[in-house]
Amino acid sequence: MLKRKIYDELLKFKQDRKIGLKKCLIIKGARQVGKSFIVKEFGKTEYKSFICIDFYKQPDLKAIFDGNLSPDDIYKRMSANMPNIKFIPGDTLIFLDEIQRCGNARTAIKFLAEDMRYDVVSSGSLLGLSYADDDDDGVEEPESIPVGYETQLTMYSLDFEEFLWANGYSENTIADLKVYFDKCEQIPVSIHNTYESLFREFMVVGGMPEVVADFVEHKDFYRVAKIQADIIAEYQDDISKHAKGKEKQYVRMCYDAVQKQLAKVIKKFQYSTVEKGQTRRKFGGSIKWLKDSNIVYICNNVYEPYIPLAGNANEDQFKVYINDTGLLSSMYGFETKLAILNNTIKGNAKGGIYENIIAECLVKRGYNLFYYKPDDSHEIEFLIEKNGDVIPVEVKASNDASISLNWFIERFNPNVAYKLISNRNGKVGSKITLPHYMVMFL
Repeated sequence: MLKRKIYDELLKFKQDRKIGLKKCLIIKGARQVGKSFIVKEFGKTEYKSFICIDFYKQPDLKAIFDGNLSPDDIYKRMSANMPNIKFIPGDTLIFLDEIQRCGNARTAIKFLAEDMRYDVVSSGSLLGLSYADDDDDGVEEPESIPVGYETQLTMYSLDFEEFLWANGYSENTIADLKVYFDKCEQIPVSIHNTYESLFREFMVVGGMPEVVADFVEHKDFYRVAKIQADIIAEYQDDISKHAKGKEKQYVRMCYDAVQKQLAKVIKKFQYSTVEKGQTRRKFGGSIKWLKDSNIVYICNNVYEPYIPLAGNANEDQFKVYINDTGLLSSMYGFETKLAILNNTIKGNAKGGIYENIIAECLVKRGYNLFYYKPDDSHEIEFLIEKNGDVIPVEVKASNDASISLNWFIERFNPNVAYKLISNRNGKVGSKITLPHYMVMFL
């Protein structure tokens, strides 16, 4: 089993329930990131009784939530339809998977949350979409959204630290690396070369659990590419199944255009990349659909680099990144994967791939994505909010000059500024230079 950080969040949820939390847990995230698997492992390991209802595989069990939605009535119908289950007060987890297919189950969350006998976790595909934006006939809109009765978690594919765990690196080993980050001490060449190579592997393999597990066992990049192609095909199938009307075509066109935009000098998303001469009016809803589905990440330009960045965001100027850089490298083809692994990739696509991996890592660290491009001469790839300050993060595919970052430091005087490169770390004033893989410590 791959070790996942979200498991600690599940344990915290269980503990909070024991001390009176009247909420259920709902886990969102893109397809194939491991939502169902981790909840099943959690339920079987941490509870004496685990009850799983998958509304996709067991549509007949939706009848459990027909009629009165009081907890007693729901549990009676549950035991009648699932005669082998056990209810152990204080030690039972009920998992409602693919909950978007049972509107009454989503409505019932409020009542199950208030009832403290059993814990309830729900999950499902494309839960980030509004019900009005989903064209799947199997998706049911609830009569009432249980506002205030759900603790929501978003799950992503593995981050770089989890990837290291999967490859046999212990928490103590990673903690030893973090010492160089904390003390701003230069990393020894041998250690740096090891982690730089591992990070390039992460860019190619990505973090999808099925892909990582297969790679750890076989160390075969051809197998990696095949599994990734299947996942991309599933995403495309989701678009065809869930997007509405003409949006089916438009969403697919926008998804396919992301890789093209990232391979250009200008990374800002341009609708003309999707279709020549087109604007937000035609494709704006499609980009939102991809974002709400957690298939892509959106990074908005800001008018000025001050807190709150969200309040300063320019919604008409944004970049789009693929949610898993392994999938992005797969879109570019196997030769691109080899060039990344061998550190021989060149051209504009190199910069786009490195921006994508840093964007992905920042999102998995809990940051919202913003960038700052006030004119044609300066651009800071990412701005993050940390410790009450706006921190610039410059991304260089190699180790180019820091013209924009130096300008930003001189003009805005941030407490700290990060430059991420392929070489070792260093510090000059408030500017800290780090190898790309140390983004996991920001």
